[in-house]
Amino acid sequence: MGPVQTKSIKTAVASLGLPPGLAVLAWLALSGSALADSQDVWSIHFQQTVVTQWHPPFAAPYSGTNSLVSRSEVKTSLTSTLFLGVRLGRGSELYVDPEMSGGQGFSNTTGIAGFPNGEIYRVANPTPKVYLARLYLKQTFGLGGPDEACGGGPNQVAGTIPARRLTFVVGRFSLTDFLNDNAYSHDPRTQFLNWALVSAGAWDYAADTRGYTWGILTEYAGPLGAARLAAVLEPTKANGMELDTHITKAYSLNLEVERRYALGTHQGAVRLLVFRNVARMGSYIEAIEDPVYQTNVALTDRYSRTKYGFVIDGEQALSDAGGLFARLSWNDGHTETWAYTEIDRSLSFGGQFDGRGWGRRQDRCGAALVVNGLSKVHADYLADGGYGFIIGDGRLHYGPETIFESFYGLPVIRGIWIAADYQFVVNPAYNRDRGPVNVFGVRVHAEI
Repeated sequence: MGPVQTKSIKTAVASLGLPPGLAVLAWLALSGSALADSQDVWSIHFQQTVVTQWHPPFAAPYSGTNSLVSRSEVKTSLTSTLFLGVRLGRGSELYVDPEMSGGQGFSNTTGIAGFPNGEIYRVANPTPKVYLARLYLKQTFGLGGPDEACGGGPNQVAGTIPARRLTFVVGRFSLTDFLNDNAYSHDPRTQFLNWALVSAGAWDYAADTRGYTWGILTEYAGPLGAARLAAVLEPTKANGMELDTHITKAYSLNLEVERRYALGTHQGAVRLLVFRNVARMGSYIEAIEDPVYQTNVALTDRYSRTKYGFVIDGEQALSDAGGLFARLSWNDGHTETWAYTEIDRSLSFGGQFDGRGWGRRQDRCGAALVVNGLSKVHADYLADGGYGFIIGDGRLHYGPETIFESFYGLPVIRGIWIAADYQFVVNPAYNRDRGPVNVFGVRVHAEI
């Protein structure tokens, strides 16, 4: 773009009399339009999701600080997100997502490791609050070969992208935006609600309390698969809102390799994700063995602690109506759970389909089973009366936490869906002495 064209764009923007922030976006949009040929320039989308859940009373001979309340509870959550994207030039895009969330989960979002509502965060104040969810630059370089169509959507400007490409992302985002994706089990706004189905349960992915972090991500994508590498910030404390900027002492490295294939005409994919987290974490072994720490893992925190693990993830379409998925995840379980939830081993599998088989093409339904577990030292810590940031009954009769979830959703009017959800939780927080728990939910989701 030459200096004359640049000057004319600046003059046009100035004539609009916009505030400085909007003027910058307008200039970027017009500059991108001049460079992007026939590509779309803007991507603007909006979503709002309301989830109301109820669990009736259940058996519980004792409770602790982080126990699920055994009396009946009704809780509601709300999230609203504005997805703004602009093409800055050929292969260059900027995304900005302001978001609002409010409400609380059962028992202040404690008492179940595979928590039933993936739309809720463990924040102290349930009052709706507006914050910046994402702010990142995305640059894509073609590596030769043809282009392929890329449809528009949240955080995706419509156009074409090279089939073989190298992409760099820098800024604020969620690791789950790019890693551990699954066509049938990933989005709590339209699919399963349980935390251990939204993402791999044992992947303690780095994030602040609301699920976001700052970092960089690189992706190579080709016709048969992809490889992704991300380096991001860890929180300063377990489930903390503040991120640790001591990047030589606290960071998370994540590598994912994806292989796509087809069985006949039905697409499938297998992914392997490995991760290594370094942060000022505590040690379960020290908390148990040294009486000075009084079974409080937070008192043992120090830099150089690590947590590592892996996720194996697969999906297979059975027809145009839907398909099956499975996830296996594991972490070493020696250091305290830091950012996601207290799961050290997790296996999940299930399926999701639309309703075309019974003449309801826009309907969507699914069913899945999750089995979560802890490392031995983590279980011993809880049995000795220790607490994490999401579970702890004061003592523990250990058993795997097993969760069944099913849902059925249908459109009400254009852009609005309603879904009924049911979850059955055996051994909540890995405790055979408590539960089982029935969770009934209704989700209303709107998209523009």
